[in-house]
Amino acid sequence: MSAAVLMYTTAVCPYCQRAEQLLRARGVEHIEKVRIDLEPSRRDEMMQRSGRRTVPQIYIGETRASATATARQVCGPTGL
Repeated sequence: MSAAVLMYTTAVCPYCQRAEQLLRARGVEHIEKVRIDLEPSRRDEMMQRSGRRTVPQIYIGETRASATATARQVCGPTGL
């Protein structure tokens, strides 16, 4: 896959961990993780970009791929 994958996450988010496992199982080698618990200004960025407060927020390229870590949402529209 050539599109960059970005995931807004926190240290203790089980949904984020599962989403990462799913992406890796689908062959995604590099996931840029933005830890909003460590970088509060990035939380504002995430909320502005997605309109949501919860993690994970996953982007493949510029497309928001998931609000939750379900296979259909992560894999369906993106063709992973």
